[in-house]
Amino acid sequence: MTDDGKPCVLVSGGLDSAVALAETARERGPARPVFVRSGLAWEPAERYWLDRFLQTLPEGAVEPLVVLETPVADLYGEHWSVTGEDVPGAGSANEAVYLPGRNVLLLSKAGVFAAMEGCDALVMGPLSSSPFPDATPEFFETMGEALGRAMGREGPLAIETPLAGLEKPDVIRRGSVLRLDLTFSCIDPVGRLHCGACNKCAERKEGFAEAGVEDATEYAERVSG
Repeated sequence: MTDDGKPCVLVSGGLDSAVALAETARERGPARPVFVRSGLAWEPAERYWLDRFLQTLPEGAVEPLVVLETPVADLYGEHWSVTGEDVPGAGSANEAVYLPGRNVLLLSKAGVFAAMEGCDALVMGPLSSSPFPDATPEFFETMGEALGRAMGREGPLAIETPLAGLEKPDVIRRGSVLRLDLTFSCIDPVGRLHCGACNKCAERKEGFAEAGVEDATEYAERVSG
């Protein structure tokens, strides 16, 4: 194990994790971005945009992207996130995009990596609007304690959620100086483009509108939210 004290940042290519990464790098860099590949339908497009966004950050702000593997097809089976069929649309509730145990899986793999690398914290970007049971402060505290104990640390692995008190428009305003058009939020991509019609595209467009920030995202089709 090394002990470099750098923060690890769990990134997806999405808007929230991009802002969390940029802010962490600016305040405590260089940061180490970590992407966990799970075999979900949108990941090829997501990874393409993540690579493009990383190239826009200041030289030396982030270390090379670390890619870990945690396949979920054996768990999720015919779930829409794996098959890409019957994806929740623009009018669906936030609960419709729940991925069972998503943060448990992500943090288990990324947390072990962070502990092995001597990172002083694992940063991720959930917002206050997340309705899921594995996105609460209590969950993150418990998970950090479990990871610290499992990895033989003197204390917990700090799981930091710097955007947890914010809504999407707040994050967009904070990140408006970044190339947010190179982030990716879609769960039903058309090639590498946002579809413009899924639950997450609707959330993205609404967030830009409420933030009063121009949305330069290229959508495959424009639909009303």
